[in-house]
Amino acid sequence: MPQKAFSQTLQDEVLTLKKCPPVIDAMTSGFLMPLVCDLKVENGELTWERDLPVPNANYPRSPIDFHVGSQVAGSPFFDNDRFIIKFNNFWTVGLPPGYSLLVTHPINRDELPFRTLTGLVDADRYCDVFIHFPARWQDPQFNGTLAKGTPVAQCLPVKREMWTERFETITGEAAARLREIGDAIAVGTGLYREKFRAPKR
Repeated sequence: MPQKAFSQTLQDEVLTLKKCPPVIDAMTSGFLMPLVCDLKVENGELTWERDLPVPNANYPRSPIDFHVGSQVAGSPFFDNDRFIIKFNNFWTVGLPPGYSLLVTHPINRDELPFRTLTGLVDADRYCDVFIHFPARWQDPQFNGTLAKGTPVAQCLPVKREMWTERFETITGEAAARLREIGDAIAVGTGLYREKFRAPKR
């Protein structure tokens, strides 16, 4: 993707998403969990080939599993004729004390034919077994292969802490800062990247 593109509307070059730090930081935060093998999809049937040794008890061999529709009845995820698929995961995740794992669809990956459901797992405690990733298949017309390594979930460690929200009118010094920073953004580019973006690694 180029860093700039010509806008017919503005008749000028504009910066693309590739130059938007919040988008890039969101997509590269945490870590991605990959599909463990090629998954072929043809007319709604999913097949795969994966050579594994004989598994231990309760160890899944399949890259996918499912949840029955009744488990999501009454929610936006329900379809009469569809299961909720589940991408099986083959890695355990352990976090430092006080941290949970926010699991969600790979951020800004709308081209994927599925939508991973979002969940929050206390992976500092629940760390000795696998966390699997339920997903709703979004594109019933999709035929093709999801390649091994396709991201199926994005995992973001978050610190558990109690906090209370507060709402106030912007006045005084806060209002002056709002005007100052807003004016600077209006006349230039790169202000957020240069002055406000925090290191992520």
